[in-house]
Amino acid sequence: MQAFNHDTYISPFTWRYGSQQMRSIFSEKHKRLLLRRIWVALARAQSEVGLVSQAQLDELIATQEEIDIARASEIEAVIHHDLMAEIKTWAEQCPTAGAIIHLGATSMDVLDNMDAVRLKEALSLIIEQTEALLSALLQKMEEHEATACMAFTHIQPAEVTTVGYRLAQSAQDLAEDLCQLRATRASIRGKGMKGAVGTAASYEELLEGTGMSATDLEEKVMAEIGLVAYSAATQVYSRKQDLRVGQALSNVAATLHKLFFDFRLLQSPPIGEWSEPFASMQVGSSAMPFKRNPIHSEKIDSLCRFIEAQVSPLWYNYANNLLERTLDDSANRRLIIGDLFLASDEVLTTALKVITGMQIHQGSIERNLDSYAIFAATERLLMELAKRGGNRQEMHELIRGHSLTAWAAVQQGKENPLKALLKADEAISSLLTGEEIDTLLDGNAYIGDSILRTRLVAEEVKAVLRRSGE
Repeated sequence: MQAFNHDTYISPFTWRYGSQQMRSIFSEKHKRLLLRRIWVALARAQSEVGLVSQAQLDELIATQEEIDIARASEIEAVIHHDLMAEIKTWAEQCPTAGAIIHLGATSMDVLDNMDAVRLKEALSLIIEQTEALLSALLQKMEEHEATACMAFTHIQPAEVTTVGYRLAQSAQDLAEDLCQLRATRASIRGKGMKGAVGTAASYEELLEGTGMSATDLEEKVMAEIGLVAYSAATQVYSRKQDLRVGQALSNVAATLHKLFFDFRLLQSPPIGEWSEPFASMQVGSSAMPFKRNPIHSEKIDSLCRFIEAQVSPLWYNYANNLLERTLDDSANRRLIIGDLFLASDEVLTTALKVITGMQIHQGSIERNLDSYAIFAATERLLMELAKRGGNRQEMHELIRGHSLTAWAAVQQGKENPLKALLKADEAISSLLTGEEIDTLLDGNAYIGDSILRTRLVAEEVKAVLRRSGE
């Protein structure tokens, strides 16, 4: 058996990215244990009609956990068929039962059902992690529902929003992603026991005269392994299933890529409103000791791009799976499915760490509000001037001119002079008092109904999280 260590190539998912729990789901040991579980279920169903003796079934059960990957690898090197190598390895351990392992089955009766079980297991872990992240987002958005801050459109200061409302956008999207993940898990089906082209001909022949149909046998096997079978299949289950899984994971990745791209912008010193947790001994740069790079958010975005890129081959695997089956999906599925889940696992665990430990810098928020919020509040001033009888177009032009003058001053690092300019304008001061102008130009209060909408999203998120127990 090949020894895997740092003297040879190993995937970053082997040791750097992903949890041990997810690695275990996609481990060779777990895979082979699942294969044996399916073979035992098949033998148990066949024993009911005398095709397998009780002694043979007992022997399979007794040796079910005795995985020998080294021996299977030796056999595979000679026969070049991984599943037959596993069968032969187990048969060597079972002098009585070896002859009936895989009776009536084709390789994909076992391998595809095994894959379906792993998909459900892996999706369950991803769903659990997504729920934890969504709960953390919910807590932060409620905590900061009224924390006013500058909003940006075109990456330029626009109007005022709140930190909670900004987080609510991502929470709303992630809640939808969670619902899709749950629906995808609920939709997972196995191939069933349908033979070489999906007609179950081998089982019908084997079971002739026993009183058990191929459909009866399939139902017994699938019930034992905890899956529902597709009503129709070819040699494989529909590869549309893999595509649905990939799309569900890609949607989560899209939501988190956007959130943490925004996080990186907000951590940049010119804005400086958010920052990642930063360990006391953490090094930001090998060259610049002062750096506090957003490495967690950058890693998240990097892996999210990787996740999205895996969906295209899954599309082709489905669309190009000609007639009753071609094997050109096999090699890439070995790579893609496990890596998709491990990358998603790493993204979600890292995102939870960042959101739980994120820092909101009130000083930077206030600095940006002081510089830019008054520009947004001029819209509020314009509305009131129009209500007081001012010509909307004329007032708009006056405010625009003063705003451009003030913006140039801010760009030069000077204190924002807009309020003074507006208060000194006779056309404006003839309609409003100085105190009224001060009140109207308070950008911190110009947040519309963002608090209400943050609370609406919070209730929607809570409802989605409550459904996890249903």
